[in-house]
Amino acid sequence: MSTVVVVRKQGAACIAADSLTSFGDTKQASEFVADANKIIQFDNFFLGVVGSAAHHLVIKSLLKNHANKIDFSDQMSIFESLKQIHPVLKEEYFLNTKDEDQDDYESNRIDALLMTPTGIFGIYSMREVDEYTRFWAVGSGADYALGAMHAVYDQLESAEQIAQVGVEAGAKFDNASALPMHSFTLDIKD
Repeated sequence: MSTVVVVRKQGAACIAADSLTSFGDTKQASEFVADANKIIQFDNFFLGVVGSAAHHLVIKSLLKNHANKIDFSDQMSIFESLKQIHPVLKEEYFLNTKDEDQDDYESNRIDALLMTPTGIFGIYSMREVDEYTRFWAVGSGADYALGAMHAVYDQLESAEQIAQVGVEAGAKFDNASALPMHSFTLDIKD
């Protein structure tokens, strides 16, 4: 899977991710892939997606062809955008929404972290949207990243330094994450 983190501190935000793709037991290291960056930049936001390797191209295509349906300015706008693109994911990209019969809502099977000039957010498969005040992580290396970022958040000065510690911890202890890391920073409104 992956380790993707997002951090907010002192008027800046950073999103970072490892670069390993895996298919079952086969690892596809970044040295073999032309674009191993798991973070998608579009307009003034950055999106780090975990899960199926197909998500990356689907999201890039979705942003290119349906940009008019995307407003990531705040929590409610993100939620409304996710509602609008869900039918597109099903109809144009053949998303298999079936998870469990007991689920209350149909899943989009995508978990991601989002960094915008207005905040840092988590986007989850049932269209949940959480806004974070300090940091968060998703993917199979998330537990390691969260612990590492918690341990250093008050000690390190920058969001980028904290994000690096999180991704490095995920890459060190999670067998589905590996360096090198990709990261992006931007100024954020406090």
